[in-house]
Amino acid sequence: MKKGTFKLQAVLDLRRTQERAAAVAASRAAAAATDADLRATGYETSLATAGMPSSSSSGDFLARMAMLRLAASDASDARAAATASAEQAEAVRAQWTAAAQRTKGMERLRDRHQEAAQHAEAVAEERAVDDLVTGRAGRAAPEEVPWTP
Repeated sequence: MKKGTFKLQAVLDLRRTQERAAAVAASRAAAAATDADLRATGYETSLATAGMPSSSSSGDFLARMAMLRLAASDASDARAAATASAEQAEAVRAQWTAAAQRTKGMERLRDRHQEAAQHAEAVAEERAVDDLVTGRAGRAAPEEVPWTP
C-alpha cells in the first residue's frame, strides 16, 4: 500500500453504501406512511360525511346502518395501519440515523489519519530543511587550523 493511504477506506465505502441504502429505505417508509395516513383520512372523511338513513323502511335503515358500521370498521383499520406505518417509518429513520453516525465516525477517523499524515510530512520536510541548513553552517565556517609548512 502506498504511504499515507487510509487503510479502512473499504470500510468507509461500505458505511457510505449502508447509509445511502438506509436513506432510501427511510424515504420509502415515509412515503408509505404518508399514503397510509391519506387513505385513513379519506375513509374517515367519507364516514363523517355519510348521513344517517332517512328512509322509513326498516330494511333500508338496517342496510344503511350495516354499511356505516362497515365503513367505520374500514376507517378504524386504515387508521391502525397508518399508525403502524408511521411507527415503522420512525424505526427505519432511526436506522438511517445510526448508519449516518457510523459513517460520520469513520469519516472523522479518516480525517484524523489525513491530518496525522500531513503533520508527519511537514515534520519530515522541516527536518530536511534543518539538516540542510545545519550542514551548510558546518561547511561554511570550518575550524581554523594553524598551517605549518
